Amino acid sequence: MEFINSIETTMPYFIPIGIFIFGAIWGSFLNVCIYRIPQEHSILWPPSTCQCGKRIPFYFNLPVIAWFILKGKAACCDEKLSFRYPLVEALTGALFVCSWLNHEPKVALIGMVFIAILILATFIDLDHMIIPDIFSIGGMLLGLTLSIIIPELHGFSQGGLEAHWYAWIEAMLGVFIGTSMIYWIATIGEIILKKPAMGEGDVKFLAAIGAFTGWQGALFSLFGGAFIGTIIILPYLLIQQLKNPKEPKLQELPFGPFLALGAIVYFLWLSHFVDAYLAQIVDIFTL
Repeated sequence: MEFINSIETTMPYFIPIGIFIFGAIWGSFLNVCIYRIPQEHSILWPPSTCQCGKRIPFYFNLPVIAWFILKGKAACCDEKLSFRYPLVEALTGALFVCSWLNHEPKVALIGMVFIAILILATFIDLDHMIIPDIFSIGGMLLGLTLSIIIPELHGFSQGGLEAHWYAWIEAMLGVFIGTSMIYWIATIGEIILKKPAMGEGDVKFLAAIGAFTGWQGALFSLFGGAFIGTIIILPYLLIQQLKNPKEPKLQELPFGPFLALGAIVYFLWLSHFVDAYLAQIVDIFTL
């Protein structure tokens, strides 16, 4: 910590810039995972190749800047490259920096793992309307394990076995309370709408979020994420309806990205406020 503090004092922008570059590199790898995992292809082999089949040289794989250097087209065949590639890379880098700036180093590093899981689940859900179990069930198990090893993730910084035990309890509460809430909301929604309101993947995904953020984060991800997502999506739907009033309205939306959005907002910026607010509510009901 003293070494990190000395670097931040003498060169305040060095670590954030380094973390952004590190995050952008990981974002490039996340792009590979987003494309290959739903197709059950290896994420390690073969190396990055263009749609025409030719391998992409490493200097055309530089995160973020390569897309702009190539002007959004493949160097080998002029095939159009999706803007999602630099978007995911820049987003990963920016969120990694936010994790570092808003948490102590150990929690910040765990946060980067958590953020990577959220980004992967979000874009795969947008593309395929699924959240692979490796990110939901696997994320839940990873969150529970990290909660035991590093209790600071849930705010328990004191020494001794008690801190590890309480952190694990907090993570388990996040899993059970979060999944219980979303399960009953989905069940009631299905009764009202006469069709499935949420997928099983959403329930398992919220379990992973709860393992990393506790029950407070799970609740905020569910309700806060839905609220924030509604604010974002309603203007889009309104514009689309005004442009094409005769076209059918959007029938289905993946809910995973909303859960991920709520989890990111909670973990990076609102955890202290939300925890304090929910603690007041708990105190009222326990008086």
